[in-house]
Amino acid sequence: MSKETFSMQFAGRTLTVETGQVAKQANGAVVVRYGDTTVLTAATMGKMSLGDFFPLTVNYDEKYYAAGRFPGGFMKRESRPSTDATLTARMIDRPIRPMFAEGFRNEVQVINTVLSYDPDCVPQMAAMLGSSLALTISDIPFDGPIAGVQVGYIDGNYIINPTKIQKEKSLLELTVAGTEIAINMVESGAKELSEDIMLGALMAGHEAVKKLVAFQKEVQAAVGKVKAEVDLLHVNEDLKAEVIVAHNAELKVAVKNPDKLQREADTRAVKNKIVAEYESRFAEDENLDLIIRDLYEILEQMEHAEVRRLIIEEKIRPDGRALDEIRALDAQVDFLPNNIVHGDGLFTRGQTQAHSTLTLAPMSDTQIIDGLDPEHKKRFLHHYNFPQFSVGETGRYGAPGRREIGHGALGERALEQVLPSLEEFPYAIRLVADVWESNGSSSQASICAGTLALMAGGVPIKAPVAGIAMGLISDGEQYTILTDIQGLEDHFGDMDFKVAGTRDGITALQMDIKIQGINEQILREALAQAKIARMQILDVIEEAIPEPRKHLAPSAPKIESFRIAADKIRLVIGKGGETIQGITADYEVQIDLTEDEQGGLVAIYSNDQAKIDAARRAIEEIIREAKVGEVYDAKVVRSMDSAVFVNLFGKTDARVHISEMAWGRTSKVDDVAKVGDSVKVKVTKISDKGIDASMRELTEKPEGYVEPERKPRFGNNDRAARRDGDHKFQQRDRKPSSTFSEISSKKPD
Repeated sequence: MSKETFSMQFAGRTLTVETGQVAKQANGAVVVRYGDTTVLTAATMGKMSLGDFFPLTVNYDEKYYAAGRFPGGFMKRESRPSTDATLTARMIDRPIRPMFAEGFRNEVQVINTVLSYDPDCVPQMAAMLGSSLALTISDIPFDGPIAGVQVGYIDGNYIINPTKIQKEKSLLELTVAGTEIAINMVESGAKELSEDIMLGALMAGHEAVKKLVAFQKEVQAAVGKVKAEVDLLHVNEDLKAEVIVAHNAELKVAVKNPDKLQREADTRAVKNKIVAEYESRFAEDENLDLIIRDLYEILEQMEHAEVRRLIIEEKIRPDGRALDEIRALDAQVDFLPNNIVHGDGLFTRGQTQAHSTLTLAPMSDTQIIDGLDPEHKKRFLHHYNFPQFSVGETGRYGAPGRREIGHGALGERALEQVLPSLEEFPYAIRLVADVWESNGSSSQASICAGTLALMAGGVPIKAPVAGIAMGLISDGEQYTILTDIQGLEDHFGDMDFKVAGTRDGITALQMDIKIQGINEQILREALAQAKIARMQILDVIEEAIPEPRKHLAPSAPKIESFRIAADKIRLVIGKGGETIQGITADYEVQIDLTEDEQGGLVAIYSNDQAKIDAARRAIEEIIREAKVGEVYDAKVVRSMDSAVFVNLFGKTDARVHISEMAWGRTSKVDDVAKVGDSVKVKVTKISDKGIDASMRELTEKPEGYVEPERKPRFGNNDRAARRDGDHKFQQRDRKPSSTFSEISSKKPD
């Protein structure tokens, strides 16, 4: 196939896709060019797997050459994906996964490679478009296309795919994806925006998504392949009908139990009994393995159907709660001793429990982010851990997976919106959320625990943040929205919609769905229901700790911060850093000095306040400036015939002219002040030539004192007149000037 090119204008920039030139052995491949961003996407399909899940892999690979940069580290080669790359891969996976048929088990890989990077033309959205389009034009059975856009909110206006500068001004950072008929993925951070503003952003984003979907359909019509016929995993329908008739009643009873562990035990016992019965019955059958595989799938489908039927038809949840009811809540601070950790909080909601621990550190301990953007520091870190014991299981332990990274990032977005500015609170902040028990929505529990830890640790957050997970069960005609979904409702439900925020507004959203999309009405109802629940959780949090503590924990490093002028930064640092290093060593403190548009921000850290105070005084002496009218206790450091020089402070000296030493006539400066004397002076003038000061202005002026008339000195005109004879001067006998040889031959005294 020869190269084909398609273009459109989107969000003020040119969007071009190319196919048929590169990666032609993949099932589908496209090159997406958006402004100066270029992304190559290749989609391939493998053989059918007999596993119980769809083996889809989405990768987002950032090549440093795309930004004209060398990779960091010793190897100078790209290694494992960055956190941002991992989050982008998850974000693309989530709207694509529901678009494959139930029972589809062929392995599919979608690989996105960023080839050139324009920070004003988001490569993440280009990769999402490329992923959808590569699948759409391929022979892979994909029920797309889908598309995604970023939405900003500036001065009351929604901005589609905002530029880097616009993102810095925006109150909203929203990614919304979907099909032409519905939204199926949301990821967002927001500055406490209302439900109406968030809903408006979602709908504005969906309108933009529709344009990208229509564009992809044009491309598909021109170059799309015929979809391949693949086998879908299905069970034996006769066996299914038999099992339902014989065992559905006892499975229904097992499903209805408010306690998660007991419900799982009862359900497992029923399933094991049924499986044992069929293993015995078909022990001699050569297809026993296939029968047992189908049997497990049938039992899963039966449990799935019963849970959904109870909720949709009878409005009964597995644990007996009302549809909008939250499980029992508990909030606690100081689970750990605060003379060791800097703050902690324990939050429990039903059988979901998260503990969050706060650590404060100097800004020099911030994480350095090395990616396609210029290297920068990350002040706030929120890490999420999900040990297997939290669900009563054993499993792999090691580096965090994509799920842990994603949940940590969601909590980070929710909480960073309320953090104090660096100037207000110049600390690096780390929260670690450990899930100790889980039965649904542990990510939102970690946000609540994080709020408790921040307030217990004395971090002056703007407002407490709480999170809640909403669910949806729909049969295509009826739907039911659930508040505070538990694990079973998440597993068998159609939507996991997480909403975090303060009393004033939303700070984070995340939505994943298993159906192909949801409409505006469902979103509106879910947001309204979530707001009510959020207020109830905030009541419990504020009962445990009403506001951030006024003081940090005894174990937290103390800090003092202040601003200095930009032109003083080099003085504090000194040649080769010797000045700031000397202060650090002399006073046993840690000093961070950062420069921004407002000048320099100095932060001094120590566990000893006296050492902080001493180091600050030392820095203030270095940057101190004399001011007219200020009085100083100075020391005479140099003497001349007509003036003395005094040291005001540090390396700053001032001149005291002989006429400013006393009100009366002073014959010699030594009569009033000698080198080494301590004198009190007042600054009278500051100019480019130096600082002038006066001693006499600090003494009482004698009564009737008249300033003596000073004889004018001859200027150039006087000398000219004298030379021309206009004035008569008494001639003095002068010796002839010494010759150069006479001067050079004289020996020193």
